[in-house]
Amino acid sequence: MRDIDIERIRKLVVVAGIAVVCAWPVCGASLRDEGIAAFRDGRYSAALEKLKSAVKRNTADSESQIFLGLTQAALNDCKSAMPALTAGFHLPAPDLARMAGLATAKCEQSSGSETKAFETLQELESRFPNDADVLYALAKFHMRAFNEATFAMFQRAPASYRVHQLSAEIFEVQARYDEAVGEYRRAIALNPKAPGLHYDLGRALLMQSHGSEALESARGEFEAERQLNPEDAATEFQLGQIAQVQGKREDAVLHFKSALKLSPDFPEALVALAKLDSQAKRFDAAIPALQRAIVLQPSNEPAHYALMMAYRDSGQMEKARAEQQTLDRLQRPPEGEFTNFLKKLGEKPPEQ
Repeated sequence: MRDIDIERIRKLVVVAGIAVVCAWPVCGASLRDEGIAAFRDGRYSAALEKLKSAVKRNTADSESQIFLGLTQAALNDCKSAMPALTAGFHLPAPDLARMAGLATAKCEQSSGSETKAFETLQELESRFPNDADVLYALAKFHMRAFNEATFAMFQRAPASYRVHQLSAEIFEVQARYDEAVGEYRRAIALNPKAPGLHYDLGRALLMQSHGSEALESARGEFEAERQLNPEDAATEFQLGQIAQVQGKREDAVLHFKSALKLSPDFPEALVALAKLDSQAKRFDAAIPALQRAIVLQPSNEPAHYALMMAYRDSGQMEKARAEQQTLDRLQRPPEGEFTNFLKKLGEKPPEQ
């Protein structure tokens, strides 16, 4: 009703041809609304003039002030924007606080205040943990920091083994495993006793190939890692997996047990060892281990499947059916917008 009344008054003023100075409740609010609309449309120059006039008419209107700050930030005038943005970030209104916080972090980064920007983004994440814009801004911050640190390392320490290690990790992300293996080997040549390098090389070799030669090469790297880092559960687990593939069942059991001794809450090791126990009909050992893995990771599908099979093979059919139902729920895709759209059209969703 307020907007209708304002518009009626404005029309009357125009029809009468009378020059008047509008009071805040009429013209001030209208200027604010027009300025906000221009800001949302990306017409920042128009928004700037409207919002400046709105703030001038009523300096106590916090919404006008915050949107003026947002507009100034969008026009790269962070110096003028920061007082309003800082105040807006601490308001209880969530939408305004979120927008002000994001603009504040952007301004802080543009001024070189990386520490302040990171603190602002962390506070935003704590207040809005599931907000896509906040998470995107935080991801971009980390990516930028990573890129800058990477460039600095390549520029200042080109002969370091870390350069080759990082290059290998980048190649791994790109699924260029041949090149990753080469870079890991160069890093090891420069620093053969650096912890983690042999493990990473072994993993890259397994990603490159599962042939017998690759398995043996990877096993050698994991053994080398174990010499440098004898208390690493992940290395023992990898050795267990290789032994299992090579048909060395007893060796695999020993490695999986060693991994669990070093890290009792290691779900993958629990599942791997339980599967071997199930194959040997040692269900009294397999079932508790799988139950433990599920407690640690309730959505672990391999654990639920292995437990279902253990129940079935041990004759506990009701429990096996219950695990099957749990597995079905985990494997069923969630109903999303597309499925709902099909339902509205009266179509049957694709069978899963």
